[in-house]
Amino acid sequence: MPEPVFSSIAIVGAGLIGASIARAVGEYGGAGAVSLYDASDDVRRRAGELGLGEVAETLDAAVAEADCVILCVPVGALSAVAAAAVPHMKAGAILTDVGSVKGEAAAALEAAGDGRVHIIPGHPIAGTEQSGPEAGFATLFREAWHILTPGNDTSDDYVAAVDALTRFWQALGARVETMDPARHDRVLAITSHLPHLIAFNIVSTAFDMETVEQGEVVKYSAGGFRDFTRIAASDPVMWRDVFLNNKEAVLECLGRFSEDLAALQRAIRWGDGDMLMREFSRARTIRKAIIDAGQDSGAVNFGRNPLPEPDSDT
Repeated sequence: MPEPVFSSIAIVGAGLIGASIARAVGEYGGAGAVSLYDASDDVRRRAGELGLGEVAETLDAAVAEADCVILCVPVGALSAVAAAAVPHMKAGAILTDVGSVKGEAAAALEAAGDGRVHIIPGHPIAGTEQSGPEAGFATLFREAWHILTPGNDTSDDYVAAVDALTRFWQALGARVETMDPARHDRVLAITSHLPHLIAFNIVSTAFDMETVEQGEVVKYSAGGFRDFTRIAASDPVMWRDVFLNNKEAVLECLGRFSEDLAALQRAIRWGDGDMLMREFSRARTIRKAIIDAGQDSGAVNFGRNPLPEPDSDT
């Protein structure tokens, strides 16, 4: 295993992302030691039983000796958690996060800063619909993008800190890129946030339709609807905070989406098959581009594992 980038890191929040970071460090390196803290007594207990790292009973104990503190909490909690963590961090340490909204995250972290620690917001574009410490796995970040949104500090120490954090995520298998926070939020609004909003809505609509029995929705779910239900099963607290903290970018994308959806609605109503063919064909080329870029698999069944064969004894 290569020389660790950091002697020790602290992970605050032992859910899917926090647990996956801990497991990835154990598997691939990046840090010599891991301390964890979660506000939930139950989550701390479970994280300890899973062997994710040295579980601290208090936030200040978790971050005190860490070279890098990673806040893996919902965006809405970042401000309070960062403010509580910074006074106990050592000078020169890095404070970063994993929130999928970077404008608000950067503001929250900067507000908590006291000039002694390096503030470097970040976002791993990786995840599943699962949550909790048991959901973490070491390969979550491999070949996934990790976006850093550093501040404007050009000092040698800050530049070195950004480089160290970059090498840490690369050690976990991620591809790292830097981006302006506002641009990040616009890009993620269309590639992640809006798709989740649509998934939440379409699943809710299906179960609310008076002409469809809920049992039929489950029994006859085609692949597309199953994918929507998987996305809609994501952590509601996290996604509530995403939409409340990236509202401008999401609403802009939602407006454009609504206009395009209305155009498709008109084409269906008036039997405009040519328009439908143009739009469907264009969407198909985007799918191919995503596969060619290594962002998904083109395997049969769109990369999903087949359903298990029925037990012959049943």
